[in-house]
Amino acid sequence: MSAPGCPVPHGSPFDTEGPRYPLWSEEFAADPHHAYQEMRRRFGSLVPVELAPGVAATLVIGYRTAVRILNDPDHFPADPRMWQRDAPSDCPVLPMLEWRPNALRSAGAEHARYRAASVAALAEVDMHAAQRAVERIATPLINGFCETGSADLVGQYAFPLIFAVVNELVGCPPDIGQSIAEGMALVFEVEHAEKGAAMFTAGLHELILLKRREPGPDLASRIVHHTAGFDDNEAIQQLVTLYGAGIEPMMNLIVNTVRLMLTDERFGGKMLGGSLSTRDALDEVLFTDPPLANFCMTYPRQPILIDDVWLPANQPVLISMAGSNNDPAIDAGRYTDNRSHLAWSAGPHACPARSVAYLIVQDAIDLLLDALPELALGVPADELAWRPGPFHRALVALPVTFPPSPPLQSF
Repeated sequence: MSAPGCPVPHGSPFDTEGPRYPLWSEEFAADPHHAYQEMRRRFGSLVPVELAPGVAATLVIGYRTAVRILNDPDHFPADPRMWQRDAPSDCPVLPMLEWRPNALRSAGAEHARYRAASVAALAEVDMHAAQRAVERIATPLINGFCETGSADLVGQYAFPLIFAVVNELVGCPPDIGQSIAEGMALVFEVEHAEKGAAMFTAGLHELILLKRREPGPDLASRIVHHTAGFDDNEAIQQLVTLYGAGIEPMMNLIVNTVRLMLTDERFGGKMLGGSLSTRDALDEVLFTDPPLANFCMTYPRQPILIDDVWLPANQPVLISMAGSNNDPAIDAGRYTDNRSHLAWSAGPHACPARSVAYLIVQDAIDLLLDALPELALGVPADELAWRPGPFHRALVALPVTFPPSPPLQSF
């Protein structure tokens, strides 16, 4: 009996038997880099995986193969509707993979129409205002724990900070934003993705109706009133992309970068005297532990031969940004001023918000380290727990300790 939809060696477009790596498992979350090494040894650049039990996909862990696929939307379109036609309605990753009328899940003219609106909206973001928002929001968060000598930087800093900053840029009131953020977190967790998607969509619909009545100088208003003339569902789905690329990935980028800086002596150990900068740490994390580790889903419309392997038609092909960035064929171990990583994707679906994201994340880290320069990890590094899930690289918590410090002056 053959396994459904495995990538198979040159010579046959049909499936063959073979195990699949479960990207949803706790074991994979605990040590994905070892898994990528084992995948590469057994399969090369294209790996048969499961995104959830019974949900087959191919994971791309070769850098050059990933770049080729990302720049070939004709053969690797992002529209999942043919795959979705046969996907069970209770598929746990369906909310992450299903078709939506936005740039992330479309191809051709549809993709161009949707992406133009997001690019235009992001182009009008006031970077100085965004930086001031980070400072204004971060200060009371730091003051909430600076006198105690310990904190969890996931729950007490990174998540509430990014949640509030993204909501401000989007123009979302706090009450609506709360349901949006909770829903998005559930979608990434996969187990409760359906409930999360419903919460997320309901909150965004409320926001769209508000911006039609009361537009402002914000991302949501620019999307709603763009010349593309989006209906409510289309407008909602453009914001799905902005939130999806905003809250979870930026939160995890902050946390993963601080973790590196606290565990690597090149950054000074306790933040004092490190030879490398926050930006250096950010670039290294985007290479080695990007917050979206496996993403950029595409769906070949017919069996296609690549790297001497046949990929089945209408089955998800994911780019492993983490696996591809760490491909021994290109990874020389030098990350300073090296931005050739794929953490922002590449090609027509490359992230249009990278400049805004860099600014927000770097400022959030620098504000924290300026306020608490003797920050240290609160537990041994090998005791940190990673959240399972096929898409993200995310810590459950990042406990830290520091000498109790007086509150900062509020902005």
